[in-house]
Amino acid sequence: MDNRSSTETIQETKLDSRRIHPELREQFEATPPSTFTLEGLPRLRGMMNSMMAGFGPVSDPDVLITNRTVPGAPGDPEVKVRIYEPKEKKEALPGILYIHGGGYIVGDPEMTDGSCARLAKEVGCVVVSVDYRLAPETAYPGPLEDCYAALKWMADNAVELGVDTERLAVTGGSAGGGLTAGLALLARDRGYPKLAFQAPLYPMIDDRNITPSSYEFTDQRLWNREKNEFGWKAYLGDLYGSDDVPIYAAPARAQDLSGLPPTYTFVGELDLFRDETTDYVTRLSQAGVTVEYHIYPGCTHGFDMNPMISVGRRAEADYVRAMKEALAK
Repeated sequence: MDNRSSTETIQETKLDSRRIHPELREQFEATPPSTFTLEGLPRLRGMMNSMMAGFGPVSDPDVLITNRTVPGAPGDPEVKVRIYEPKEKKEALPGILYIHGGGYIVGDPEMTDGSCARLAKEVGCVVVSVDYRLAPETAYPGPLEDCYAALKWMADNAVELGVDTERLAVTGGSAGGGLTAGLALLARDRGYPKLAFQAPLYPMIDDRNITPSSYEFTDQRLWNREKNEFGWKAYLGDLYGSDDVPIYAAPARAQDLSGLPPTYTFVGELDLFRDETTDYVTRLSQAGVTVEYHIYPGCTHGFDMNPMISVGRRAEADYVRAMKEALAK
């Protein structure tokens, strides 16, 4: 059993707002403190959907969006996916599996419509966003197997989708970043499909909560230590707190990172995931994996999801640039 700090009482420490990026400061100061409970989860999911819908619907005449269901893993239900593709396709395009975030407990593909449509248009690719089952209703490995089923379906049906299987990538932020990293390990070890690139953005990859930044950020206005533990308990179920957590569930536990695809990621300086991301990309580099990594000063968790601020737009633009370069012919 891990001697984990979740059994300790960690006192909340307010984050000094002077550390926050000027563009984020007003929003941060206006954010009410919050905690998560199982009873409050339906309300939390509704609030998340409403907040993301407030950023406006996607209405790009150059991008076609369709919904469909694909086969799940043996014994599992079908998986819903949302597909984004340029309306004009003259050749096989790169294929990107997109995995939304939400702490493993909230979220859906529609919340990242804007990002997926932008990837489809600016990278010139087919994006498949997967509606994986959420925890705690479905604990590991269900959500990851949903993602693998969607990735396998993309590769198996590449001709129909107009996808070049030599240019497959997987990406997502936060819990979606954790699922991205876990999926890259799973695809490597199952031997199919071969990934050309991964972009696990500020990924949620370490259930142990043992890094300095996992202790540093306890302010209830943030994605803090308490919320992170809630998400991991929901996702891992009975595995939580044990030494038996698989590397595909918590990729920070993986010792062998060789053979993984080239990687791009970023994280905010004031994100609880800062140190686990830094450690992970360092070990990827040591394993011979090409990595590009950015830390954005003064930025908190999920800062890039707000298209109204220039630092968020800059982070997304650089991410799109990296994806375009990685998947170029």
